[in-house]
Amino acid sequence: MRSTRWRAEAALAVLFTVLMVVVGGGAVWLSSTSPVQEDAAAVPSNAAVADAGRYARSVEESRRLARALVAGDNLPGFSVAVAVDGAIVWAEGFGWADADRRTPVTPLTRFRLGALSKPLTAVAAALLRDRGRLDLDAPVQRYVPAYPKKQWTVTTRQLMGDVAGIHRIRGDNNDAMPVEHCASLDEAVALFAGDPLLFEPGTQHRYSIYGWILVSAVVAGASGEPLARFMARQVFEPLAMERTVVSETRDLDGVTALSPHSVFGKRLGVQKARRPDYSCLAGAGAFLSTPTDLVRLGSAALKPGLLKAETIADLQTPTRLVSGASTTYALGWTVRSTLVAGRAVRIVSHRGSPWGGSVSLLTFPDLGLAIAAAANVTDASGVNPFALQVADAFARKELQ
Repeated sequence: MRSTRWRAEAALAVLFTVLMVVVGGGAVWLSSTSPVQEDAAAVPSNAAVADAGRYARSVEESRRLARALVAGDNLPGFSVAVAVDGAIVWAEGFGWADADRRTPVTPLTRFRLGALSKPLTAVAAALLRDRGRLDLDAPVQRYVPAYPKKQWTVTTRQLMGDVAGIHRIRGDNNDAMPVEHCASLDEAVALFAGDPLLFEPGTQHRYSIYGWILVSAVVAGASGEPLARFMARQVFEPLAMERTVVSETRDLDGVTALSPHSVFGKRLGVQKARRPDYSCLAGAGAFLSTPTDLVRLGSAALKPGLLKAETIADLQTPTRLVSGASTTYALGWTVRSTLVAGRAVRIVSHRGSPWGGSVSLLTFPDLGLAIAAAANVTDASGVNPFALQVADAFARKELQ
C-alpha cells in the first residue's frame, strides 16, 4: 500500500512538473512570439545618410527588404550600412534596441561582434607587418614569450588561418568559449598555454577561438602596447571608427540582447540572452561596433591606403594546407565566390553569432562594395541572406 501510494505521489509530481514546463513554455511563447512589428511598412527607422545620390533606388529597395526582414523574422532591432568605393551611401537602424522601453536602433547603436572581431584583429596584424614590426612566419614566441614552445612550431600566419591546432580541450567540448574572468590578456593566454597542439600546424583547418586570443597577444607584443590602445590609435582612429571598442562591457547602448527559446527541443521564440563574460576573448570576440564602422573597416580591406596592396592580397588569399588542399579561410576572412546581379564575383566576409546578436560583414573586391548588418537576436538566420540581397540591389546599379 505504501509503495502504491509512493508511486502515485511520484507520478503526480512528474505530472505537475510537466504541466509547469508546458505552462511556463506557453507563457514564454505568448510573450516571445508576439510580433514586435506587425506591419513591415510601419517599422520605425533612423537613417544617418540623407542623400544616397545615384544609389537612391538601391537604398529604397534595400530599405523595403530590411523592414520585411524585421517584421517577418520578428527581430526587435536591426541595423545596416553600405559603402561603395569607400564612401558610406546608406546607414539605417530599424526597430528597437529595447522593445519594452521603445529605445530605437540608430546607426550609432553598437552590437557585440563575437567571431566577427577576427577581421579587425587581422587588420591590426597586417598593419604591423606593413611597418616591419611583425613577421607572420616567425614563431609566435618572438612576440609572446609566455606562450611555451610546442611539439611543432606555431606562426602567426597559421593562427590567422585557423590551421595552427591551438584549442583548449575540456572533455568532449573542444574550443568552447572561456567561462573564466581574465584581468589581462596574459591571463587569457595562460588558460591554454599548457595544452598540447591538437594537430600539426598546417595539416588541418579548424575554427579556433584560442588561436585568435593568441593573435591578440601577438599584436600587443609586436606593437609594444595593449591591444585596445593599439587598435584605437592605429586602426579605429585613422578609419573614423568612432563607435568601435574592445570591451567586456555587458550593456550595449541600451540594447536588449535576445536568444532563441526552446521547450523540448522545439523553438518557440526568443528570450533575454544570458550575459557571458567576454573578458578573456580580446581580439577573438570582445569587440563592440556598428555596421557603419564595420563597412569602414571592410572598405579599408578593399584597396590600398591603411594597408599595402600586397598585404590586402595576402589577407584575401585562402590558406593552403601542407597537402596542397585549399581552405576557404584566408587570414581572418572567409573567401568564396557568389552570384551577384547575375555575375560571379568574389566575396570576402565574416559572421559573428555572440550571445544575443547576429552580425555579418560582406565585402566584394570586384565591386568595391562593403555591407554590414546586425540584429539583437542570436542566430538570426536572415541577416546574411539579407546582406546578399542588398549586394544584388547595389551591384545592379554598378553594372548598369
